[in-house]
Amino acid sequence: MVGRWASAAATSLRGRLTEAELRREVQDLHQALVTAFGHGPFDLTAESSATLRGALTDLSRTRARQGFTATETAVSVFALKDALVDVLNVRDSDRDALADYVAASTVVDQVGLYTFEQYTKSREELIADQAEQLLELSTPVVKLWDGVVAIPLVGTLDSARAQVVMERLLQTLVDTGSPYAIIDITGVPAVDTQVAQHILKTVVAARLMGAECIISGIRPQIAQTIVALGIEFGDIATKSTLADALRHALRMIDQARRASGGAAAATASRRGV
Repeated sequence: MVGRWASAAATSLRGRLTEAELRREVQDLHQALVTAFGHGPFDLTAESSATLRGALTDLSRTRARQGFTATETAVSVFALKDALVDVLNVRDSDRDALADYVAASTVVDQVGLYTFEQYTKSREELIADQAEQLLELSTPVVKLWDGVVAIPLVGTLDSARAQVVMERLLQTLVDTGSPYAIIDITGVPAVDTQVAQHILKTVVAARLMGAECIISGIRPQIAQTIVALGIEFGDIATKSTLADALRHALRMIDQARRASGGAAAATASRRGV
């Protein structure tokens, strides 16, 4: 049975798995099927079929990672029908064999559909994980100078990504104690009302943490769009390039230090008097 099943399944895979790998997969499924049938009428949802469900889930996940399609994965399971025809024809008369085959075919259909479902679920999980990893990579927060951090944005800024941007920026401000943060939108293709609102919320959140934000990457097209939409950035500093924003931040830090030094000198002078 295992040999016939593996041979039938190999036809649809076109040599993408070795004979040993395919036979091992089929052997695991066959053993799980035997276990499930050993507990009365077959029911894939029953506790007695837990081992079979586990084997099908493992097969689906493995095939998804290997790049097989859902159809190729399900066909490997449906190949059991071809193996059953040979076995049933040898064992029973034509009528009995047909009845047995119909019943067995129903079982295989259930197993195949469950495999298809698990494959789709596993594929969706992989896509979701990859999307999350890309989201993390696309929102880096870097330290440009002592007291200055920057978050260069590339691509569309939707609600989910805006939340990640805000969380990572605020955490970096806590970790570094930086008084200035540059939000660079050079890589953002377009700024509409929604994007502007996300940026403004991030600026407000940063101010609550005691930091000031500078928005850089304001290109002529974006400036015209902002004016046309009536978007107000208020007293938020905006610069055309990241370099300009960094110079502005360093100038503000220098002014703060000079003011602090002057105040300290004045206090010391009064005490001396």
